[in-house]
Amino acid sequence: MINQTSWTLYAANEEAWLAMLHDCAHAEKSIVLEQFIFTNDEFGQKLINVCAERAAAGVSVRFLWDAAGSFTFFGTDIVRELKEKGIELLFWKTLIPSYFKVSSIRSWFLRNHRRTLVVDKKIGYTGSICVRDGMQNWRDTNVRIVGPVVSEMSNAFERLWARARKERKLPRRKLVGDPEFQYVTNYPTPGRRHIYADILKALAEARHYVYITTPYFVPTPRLVRAIKAAALRGVDVKIILPERSDHFPTLDLGARSFFSTLFESGVRIFLYPNSDGTIIHSKTMLIDGTWATVGSLNLDSASLLYNFEANIISTNTAFAEELAAHFVRDMSTSKEVSSVEWKSRFFVERIPEILIKLVRKFL
Repeated sequence: MINQTSWTLYAANEEAWLAMLHDCAHAEKSIVLEQFIFTNDEFGQKLINVCAERAAAGVSVRFLWDAAGSFTFFGTDIVRELKEKGIELLFWKTLIPSYFKVSSIRSWFLRNHRRTLVVDKKIGYTGSICVRDGMQNWRDTNVRIVGPVVSEMSNAFERLWARARKERKLPRRKLVGDPEFQYVTNYPTPGRRHIYADILKALAEARHYVYITTPYFVPTPRLVRAIKAAALRGVDVKIILPERSDHFPTLDLGARSFFSTLFESGVRIFLYPNSDGTIIHSKTMLIDGTWATVGSLNLDSASLLYNFEANIISTNTAFAEELAAHFVRDMSTSKEVSSVEWKSRFFVERIPEILIKLVRKFL
């Protein structure tokens, strides 16, 4: 069977943004954008303007932004302003919950962390990208994809859009049955954390290598066991993390609190340097050149258990090899953490990591 899917991977946000603008500018029927962080800066305004032009030409344009991630719009008239431009905007959950309603208190969690753009139900984008100029130089991984899987991306948007509108009846989940590309979602509900389950299964089947890139590494105990088990089987496990993330020091300390136990299993850890405003923010995993994923999912409890997430998962070897090449290039510019030096640190240097263990299951 010849796969009908084509893709372009972007390691530079500016390139991905330009491609998104181009496809939106040529939309004929519909544009839907699901985004965790959207700010009204230069790129955000460009995207709004392009979409408004297409809306004036009769194209259906809908935005679904997370209220917490896009908090800069809180208290503004952005919904009315976009409606006047022909764009329908919904915010996912409230930013300030009521303290008297359990369902509202839960709004501090269960965020919509997805980043998905679908144009004409034919072209899809996803990855770690956000709409914020300050992230222009960040090292993200994003994919433009054309093929049957895009209908799954469109369907996933419609389902969350309906939830945001508080509709009782949701569109039925659509699976196209593509053997090599799937758009897999994570819901904060037991039995529906599908990306998490697929990652655990892939790790259990790993035989040669596991390459992980994530900006935030505060995994669940079950995921830690799966990673360590792979390394103990002789699998080459490498993890790239930022030297200093945008959530320093909390999540950085959370990640470092796992280093010792990972080193004991033979896992190798690399820190990507911060320079010229660069933070590695990619969210990818490659296994054996036959399994790969890219999307919005971080390897922390918030993403794995409590947020709405979505990733492309592929068994296409060419796609996996291209992502693996990105990993090798990033690793070449990163500094490996010496397990010997890490273990020989003074006790006082380890105290912050010991303390963070008390709360890391909430990170």
